[in-house]
Amino acid sequence: MTGQTATYEFKAETKKLLDIVINSLYTERDVFIRELISNAADALEKFRHESITQTDIFDGHLPLEITIDLDEKNNTLTITDTGIGMTRTELEHNLGTIAHSGSNTFMAELVEAAKKDVSLIGQFGVGFYAAFMAGKTVRVQSRSWDKSEGHEWVSDGTGSFTISEMPGLRRGTKVIVELKDDAKEYVEKWKISAIIKQYSAFVSFPIKLDGETINTVQALWTRNKNEIKDEEYVEFYKFVGNAVSDPLYRLHFSADAPLAINALLFVPTENFEVFGFGKTDPGVNLYCQRILIDQHSKNILPDWLRFLKGVVDSEDLPLNISRQALQDNALVSKIRKVITKRFLKSLDEEAKNDPEKYLKFWTAFGIYIKEGITSDYEFQKELGKLLRFESSKSEEGKPISLADYLLRMGPEQQEIYYINGPSRVAIEAGPYIEMFRKKDIEIIYTMEPIDDFVLSHLAEFEGKKLVSADRADLAIAGDEKELKEETAPGEDGRKLDHDTLAKLTEWMKKVLEQHISEVVVSKRLVDAPAMIVNPDAFMTSTMERVLAAGRKEKGFPGMGESKKKLEINPQNPLIRKLAELSVKDEDFAAEIARQIHDNAMIQAGLNVDPLAMVERNYRILNRVVQD
Repeated sequence: MTGQTATYEFKAETKKLLDIVINSLYTERDVFIRELISNAADALEKFRHESITQTDIFDGHLPLEITIDLDEKNNTLTITDTGIGMTRTELEHNLGTIAHSGSNTFMAELVEAAKKDVSLIGQFGVGFYAAFMAGKTVRVQSRSWDKSEGHEWVSDGTGSFTISEMPGLRRGTKVIVELKDDAKEYVEKWKISAIIKQYSAFVSFPIKLDGETINTVQALWTRNKNEIKDEEYVEFYKFVGNAVSDPLYRLHFSADAPLAINALLFVPTENFEVFGFGKTDPGVNLYCQRILIDQHSKNILPDWLRFLKGVVDSEDLPLNISRQALQDNALVSKIRKVITKRFLKSLDEEAKNDPEKYLKFWTAFGIYIKEGITSDYEFQKELGKLLRFESSKSEEGKPISLADYLLRMGPEQQEIYYINGPSRVAIEAGPYIEMFRKKDIEIIYTMEPIDDFVLSHLAEFEGKKLVSADRADLAIAGDEKELKEETAPGEDGRKLDHDTLAKLTEWMKKVLEQHISEVVVSKRLVDAPAMIVNPDAFMTSTMERVLAAGRKEKGFPGMGESKKKLEINPQNPLIRKLAELSVKDEDFAAEIARQIHDNAMIQAGLNVDPLAMVERNYRILNRVVQD
């Protein structure tokens, strides 16, 4: 080394910053490798941009690359780039002060943020100083592309730095980190290789570690999708998704407004959550200019899209923004909204173009669509289009969309009807769809406990309300006519007048008063003698079963259970016979009434006391045999 050596004091803000970096509770030291590689990539990109208009290129024979050398003997790590380099003045300015540091408010914010997030480095434009997390001394040797002499910047981070002239340097910058005694792992090749693959795998310049290029996978999302082969997409998916099978769907898009976004998303073939492996971590990584800033990001997409794999890259984000800042960053919120809407639109298009393939997606990942509807009001309209359920007019095992249902609705129908049950067979054997079948009104079959929550949260679709068929206030067109015919004679010629019906309902309410809030004449039963309905318009039987299971799990099985309403069918022979029996043999009639109630509860999927029911059943059978 020749020439004069000058010593400089760090600016006051920089001293405080170095103290925070070196002495705070940072644990994720790995980020300093990412920061230094990012700086090197920026220098290379700047040189490439400048060289486009230049004819006489200084050190033009040098390849544009980043090299990393490890010296276990001297405990040093060296990162070298052949980029634009720095002059003496730039070394002093760039490495001696904090760009845009502002006032004491800046430092106050930085100290507070450091307490909250140990991966803060880079948020305030201080990425280079991350080197002091692992280095006790940092040397920066640089020569600018303008052919001025090279210089070396040296500091131990305690408050001052020196700059000396250093002839003989090639164009670019070399950062030599003399590692602390507790940071010797950073001279191990496997460690540095792993960090590069995690954070810097898609840097657009070769990164060579001991002569071996580490970043061999292309940043596919930056290329024109018309130039990319299917095999390239599959290879990329398997790399970023750690997958062995091909993806089911992919979405590759770019946007310039309102934000600059490049995204490449994949839907896997299988849903591993259903195999009992626990909740899946988000599979989309967030990049800024090809540098990873949030792996398995919990911020860039809603949690209910955690099954997606891929990358999102936005140049509008501050490089290396911390996770703490990501949660509150308005730009991230905008990106989340843009990408989510774009993906849901893509899914809807895929469903229309290839319904059979979409059903494969629905079978594996439909649960996430339902989760989104119940937890994220912002995207309910788009998610509603993606729902699939069987119905009374669909083939068994062939779910339909709500849009398909609307196409078959009659002009007078204003509501979309649905009913829950454990299976299609159980639903069609129950009393709730009798009137729908008679009037040829389609009804959706929901066969998962969560489905009622989903449809109640969705509330409506394309202006049509979603209504559960076990609601007490359900009104179907033509009910008034049915009600007028309620006293018509049945097949056995028997007929119930209004007074007899009134006495029967009042008597049954008294007999069942512990379980029933009201007994009413049904407007919709056709064959079944009775059915249970919920007086709460917003609480279906399915929702109550789910809540009851939760109460039981917590040790409060009877807490919060509400009394139901019992609807009876005056056309049914059993009900007409019960009216007579309640006058002639009230005790036996009460046994019959309780059994009718329990049967209706079972058909509604609600709990009854099995021992009491069986004993009563035997008493009734014994009486029948004796008669």
